[in-house]
Amino acid sequence: MQQIAPVRTAPVQIGPVRVDPPLWLAPMAGVTDRDFRLIVRRIGGVGVVTMEFISSRAIVSGNEKTRELMHFSPEERPLSIQIYGSDAATMREAALVVEELGADICDINMGCPANKVLKGCAGAALMGDLKLAERVIRTVRDAITIPLTVKFRLGLDEGRRNYLDLGRICEANGVQAVAMHARTARQMFSGEADWSHLARLKEALSIPVIGNGDVREPEDAVRMLAATGCDGVMAGRGATINPWLFRQIAARISGGTFTEPTVADRRDMILGHFRMVAEREPSRYAMHKLRKFTGWYTHGLPSGRRLRQEINQIPDVETFLAAVESFFAEILVDKAA
Repeated sequence: MQQIAPVRTAPVQIGPVRVDPPLWLAPMAGVTDRDFRLIVRRIGGVGVVTMEFISSRAIVSGNEKTRELMHFSPEERPLSIQIYGSDAATMREAALVVEELGADICDINMGCPANKVLKGCAGAALMGDLKLAERVIRTVRDAITIPLTVKFRLGLDEGRRNYLDLGRICEANGVQAVAMHARTARQMFSGEADWSHLARLKEALSIPVIGNGDVREPEDAVRMLAATGCDGVMAGRGATINPWLFRQIAARISGGTFTEPTVADRRDMILGHFRMVAEREPSRYAMHKLRKFTGWYTHGLPSGRRLRQEINQIPDVETFLAAVESFFAEILVDKAA
């Protein structure tokens, strides 16, 4: 049991949505699907879960797979759906679908650094055309009644750090909160996030600012809040390795206590998650997801590398689940010996 010293925080109000604790699960393609969102929500501590970012064109065209991705459970609320694109009219129609589906928040992606998104002048590429970015924001804001947020980066590269300009555009056009990953698009996820820019953005805006970048441990969130004055914290990759991260941060900022998850806790979470995936996904896609998440979930576990090597040779879901169960049974026996 770890005793926690309190850190001064307050809930964040985004329109009618009260975010308490002020912690966000970041949108991650192929990761923050409904199964993972439910895992994080059930563990607790997260304020808002965000759906993996979705193409506005795919939404408007009625793509069946895309609409399936957009399904969510009432248990996930409050939930944000993030959309991306560069055509204002298409983004407007996509945002209307987001509102119709009942999402609590619509978020616009202006920070994704992936080449396939940048080539369509979407994601972080919109930071290179602030007039277009403003047109997209204004068009979406005028179309929907639910809260609108925008996520972006420092800029396209070190020579084009224009996040303050984009933040002011967001505020002037009715965006109710912004989130910023404190790296440039060119950096992708390399190097260190520069939180000093989060402090500058917070000073420049009166709407809530959510900080993102390099929050891997509870103490990282505390340091970010203290160093930047941000209203909330968003974590992504850190939660894939440790889905208990938000519960631990929530305890850290409230003066409560938390215990590290036991091996049995990890076993139950992993098998619960994997069984959900197995029930909902065709075998081929399920195997891809199971291998990916196993790589994260076994981080730091005894013999985790052996399991990661073993699963590459496993041909089907049932054998996969049996191998994971056997792996944890051996660890628990060793601990009891």
